[in-house]
Amino acid sequence: MKRILAALAGLALSASALAFDHGHRAWDELLRRHVRYVENGNASRVDYAGVTKDRAALKAVLDDYQSVTGAQFDAWTKPQQQAFLFNAYNAFTVEKILARYPGIKSIRDFGTVFGNPWKDRFFTLFGKSAHLDQIEHEILRKEGVYDDPRVHVAVVCASIGCPMLRSEAFVADRLEAQLEDALRRFLSDRTRNRYNPQSGKLEVSRIFDWYGKDFEKGHKGFTSVRQALSRYADLLADKPGDRAIVKAQQAEVTFLDYDWTLNDVKK
Repeated sequence: MKRILAALAGLALSASALAFDHGHRAWDELLRRHVRYVENGNASRVDYAGVTKDRAALKAVLDDYQSVTGAQFDAWTKPQQQAFLFNAYNAFTVEKILARYPGIKSIRDFGTVFGNPWKDRFFTLFGKSAHLDQIEHEILRKEGVYDDPRVHVAVVCASIGCPMLRSEAFVADRLEAQLEDALRRFLSDRTRNRYNPQSGKLEVSRIFDWYGKDFEKGHKGFTSVRQALSRYADLLADKPGDRAIVKAQQAEVTFLDYDWTLNDVKK
């Protein structure tokens, strides 16, 4: 009898796992309609006014993500879990912006202490009230779980200084390629990452300052920020000599001011 019950429970779990759309088609459609690429495809802006008109479709996506149970999530592969968490974070961030749009110039307008948008429990995850920092810092960055510093180019804080929100959903069967592409696009945007031949310094996003330790643990072959940047010297510099300096890890790393302006297409 116990074996029969266990088998039935396994079938039920498998059915629930299959019920979720791992192609994230509804979220993908919204992104394709409302995300615009700029800076030669290395950054993006969001048509929040357009998403406002598609609010019902966004609500359906959020409802779908909030309906996922912990048992269902645990039954998925790690790439399926990561894709879900990346998409959920980004979708809920858009929803957060729409709560005040168009009267908002930056996500920090919500406040950095009171009303903090990353700590405000404005949605549910696995049946419990949750916040954006929980997804990023308590789940995705938890040591020994996913161990991928490219999380920082996947989750987007609705700001111009952030890595781009992609015009497609993350999906498990293409996740590695999507994450690598996201990192390459971010490093290719000279407004946020570049080698300065006049100063001889690498001038990069403050993300590498805030989360530098994530690039020091050996995950995905990264052992330091400077070593990580050296792998992408061809994106950070134009001249062969400058690229050689970056590849040899000889350039001092400095951090640019972060632009918290809303990544609105109107901006």
